[in-house]
Amino acid sequence: MVKRVSLSHAPCPVARALDVIGDWWSLLIIRDALEGVRRFSAFQSSLGIAKGMLATRLRALIERGIMTQAPASDGSAYKDYILTPRGRALHLVIAALRQWGEGELYDADEARSVLVDTRDALPVAPLILRSADGRTLDWSDTQVQRLRD
Repeated sequence: MVKRVSLSHAPCPVARALDVIGDWWSLLIIRDALEGVRRFSAFQSSLGIAKGMLATRLRALIERGIMTQAPASDGSAYKDYILTPRGRALHLVIAALRQWGEGELYDADEARSVLVDTRDALPVAPLILRSADGRTLDWSDTQVQRLRD
């Protein structure tokens, strides 16, 4: 098997982010954690992932500061897996992926889930990239600029 190459020191922030969360299992674990899943067995049941694979992904998410492990909130001998502030900051990433999937990967009449505002149960407005002065930006309105030390 090919050894995984680390992108943790890559000059690109996208590469560094993918080094931390770049496989689908990790993103789905984070999605479930954002929806309130905390127990190993609940992650396994939700995802249909093998125990060893799940344990490996959870361990990596803990090592990378995305999740932490704590005694179970119900006082049992189990452990809870909890998102750290770094992990909760991925909510916007998951929401963007969700909205892209909703808009691009379903037929109009196909059943799907939708992200809603908990206050009024209405769908969340599409995420929009904005300039510092508030203008809406398209992909062609942006470019990557490397900062010098």
